[in-house]
Amino acid sequence: MELKKLFEMQKALDAHIEEKHGLEKEDLFDRKVLALLVEIGELANETRCFKFWSVKPSSSKEVVLEEFVDGIHFILSLGIECGFDQETLNLNTVQSSRNVTEQFLAIYESISHFQKSKALENYLKLFESYLMLSILLGFAEDEIVKAYFEKNEVNYQRQQNNY
Repeated sequence: MELKKLFEMQKALDAHIEEKHGLEKEDLFDRKVLALLVEIGELANETRCFKFWSVKPSSSKEVVLEEFVDGIHFILSLGIECGFDQETLNLNTVQSSRNVTEQFLAIYESISHFQKSKALENYLKLFESYLMLSILLGFAEDEIVKAYFEKNEVNYQRQQNNY
């Protein structure tokens, strides 16, 4: 995945939000970690992968994809917080041997490791683990990038409307 453009777009959105809300001098790392955890929970809820007690199907692919790119926004934002947007990142994504539920749990674990270390190695593992989930969910890279662009625009509109 070509991350340079996504990092640029996320950096601009983050700057816009921070300026609008007077947060330029705030340390937002932990709040962004919590936001990512919440977004991943919302994504899991839309997939319904863990709801063994229910027969209701997953939300539509479009809804699940929109929730997925919310996570991409926060993963990129956390990378920017740590200066990783200036690095050449080589993400290795392969088909996971885990099922969707197991992959969600692996992502939560990756977030925890990254939060504690703020290390590039753990950031890469987090990003790769999240992208492995995209494969399990059936999303192609071009779909993710297109959905990211669309959601980025929505996020600007929300800021204009005092979301």
